[in-house]
Amino acid sequence: MTRLALIPLALFFTLETLAQVAGSSTEHSVDDYIHSEMQRQHIPGLSLLVAREGRIVRAQGYGLANIELQVPVKPETVFQSGSVGKQFTATAVMMLVEEGKIRLDETVRQYLKGTPLTWQPVTIRELLSHTAGFTDYPKNFDFRKDYTEGQLLKIVESIPLAFPPGTQWSYSNLGYLTLGILLHEVTGQFYGDFLQERIFRPLKMDTTRIISEADIVPNRAAGYRLVKGELKNQEWVSPTLNTTADGALYFSILDLAKWDSALYTEKLLTRASLDQMWTVTKLKNGQPNSGHYGFGWSMEYKNGHRMIGHDGAWQGFESNISRYVDDKLTVVVLANLDQADPEVIADHVAKIYLVSP
Repeated sequence: MTRLALIPLALFFTLETLAQVAGSSTEHSVDDYIHSEMQRQHIPGLSLLVAREGRIVRAQGYGLANIELQVPVKPETVFQSGSVGKQFTATAVMMLVEEGKIRLDETVRQYLKGTPLTWQPVTIRELLSHTAGFTDYPKNFDFRKDYTEGQLLKIVESIPLAFPPGTQWSYSNLGYLTLGILLHEVTGQFYGDFLQERIFRPLKMDTTRIISEADIVPNRAAGYRLVKGELKNQEWVSPTLNTTADGALYFSILDLAKWDSALYTEKLLTRASLDQMWTVTKLKNGQPNSGHYGFGWSMEYKNGHRMIGHDGAWQGFESNISRYVDDKLTVVVLANLDQADPEVIADHVAKIYLVSP
């Protein structure tokens, strides 16, 4: 082999070494940032996923999943979803739309008989996009009481619409709770069973399921809240309120990696349906809704990069999924503290990876 022939090989090893150094530098930068941010926000435990083009780049746990037992967070650790779970409810609705069992612009009363006449103008599209005029849980709502689906629906029905459907945007957990009941009515299946059969099992999302404090759930994290600067366990809610379609799921970052990977394909929905979910819906006046919301996802630009994502908060847990779709980069942050701000962490980590090879 001549000296000239050795030059490209040497150059290859130099480039490979530089890439390894850059990767190591990125990892240290992320670690240093997360440790400092967890300390600043008083977060007990955190799980981080970074994926490119549906493949895991980084899946790591930090801190403690359970303070009392001193159990560390690992990639398999199971957190509560909060409203990140809404994207699964929306996906289930869109599956039924593709099958012709639901129509987006059909009135809700077509599927839920006997609901108030004031709901006559409310469409499935408006429930999915938070433009239906539905509100949130009332201040006097008892989260420690068990309810049937029928009782929950009666409570939602008793609350007047905040505005004419399709004229404004207002985030509504009760709207998604109603969608879960509607899914049950249309399919004959509890919405959680439908998700398990049609989404979680096919994608081998083995840890993802409806919340149950009674069941034995391996690697389950404990949720916490800060009270006057002191960590306390999460507040208890009734079992039935941990089964509603507004975001009552368990999952791990490893399962969310499978979910992210599936969204690059048509395993669950056609590309047209996915694009519809990821498009800001318009109000009746033709203007985009002020929440920049599609179906179970919100859309925005961050530092010039298009991002679709969602936050979640429930029972001592906070979550965020941020998918930079043009860059094919996804960052997920799950934390077990009620006052945590995972979006801030996800944004910073995304910046690091957006400028890294």
